[in-house]
Amino acid sequence: MNKNIQRENTQSTKIFDHRSLANDYRTLVPLLKKGMRVLDVGCGTGAITKDIANAIGPEGSITGIDNTKSFIESGQSTYATVSNMQLLHADIFKFEPEDRFDLIVSARVLQWLSNPLEALLKMKTLLRPDGILSILDYNHTKIEWAPAIPHSMRQFYDTFLKWRSNAGMDNEIADHLPELMATAGFHSIEVFNSDEYYDRSRTDFQAKTGIWSKVAGSSQMVEEGYLDDDLRLLAIREYDAWVEREAVSMTMKLKEVRGVN
Repeated sequence: MNKNIQRENTQSTKIFDHRSLANDYRTLVPLLKKGMRVLDVGCGTGAITKDIANAIGPEGSITGIDNTKSFIESGQSTYATVSNMQLLHADIFKFEPEDRFDLIVSARVLQWLSNPLEALLKMKTLLRPDGILSILDYNHTKIEWAPAIPHSMRQFYDTFLKWRSNAGMDNEIADHLPELMATAGFHSIEVFNSDEYYDRSRTDFQAKTGIWSKVAGSSQMVEEGYLDDDLRLLAIREYDAWVEREAVSMTMKLKEVRGVN
């Protein structure tokens, strides 16, 4: 298994552009200070990176890196006017900047790695003394849907978790982060709840809950023998109908974990 497992590309270069610091990394906001030098690992198209750039001001700077070239190219075009931000197509394990950072952030990225401890150790080398690392990630085993999702999607989702686990990815990474960060040598570790709760009062309810139909839109697990294609297609149809007619809420369990170098 490759050390760096690319994130699922769910039709998706532009899906990341709908993310924002206020909605999708809200616990980080109080930590940001004017003049900071920041690294965003796995920045996607740079939507959250751009908001961090605005928060740290022109006297600060932020570099976003991602190993998916199309995401970086999209962000370089969309956010070309953000003068204190640069987006680079780079692999964290090969990234060797000249200077060290005050803050490194990485949102929803370690869940896709087979070697998260190695990633934390690498990020530690890129921080200045007393610099801060902030990781935001999920525990996918604790997701909550109300009412219960159709059996076909439940089968798909359980298979998805098994596929991830067999590929070396940690479905419970959010809950394991404090121990991993301590093992990597960080201290003063803090944990902040950042659960994503969606109900019908939100204008983006169907888009957010519908993410699992987009995940099921990939045939990769069928091609690798984990899933029958008829079940995959049934899961999409029945889940879409559930979102449209029955769904009340979805909660994705998310935590921000910080440590000091």
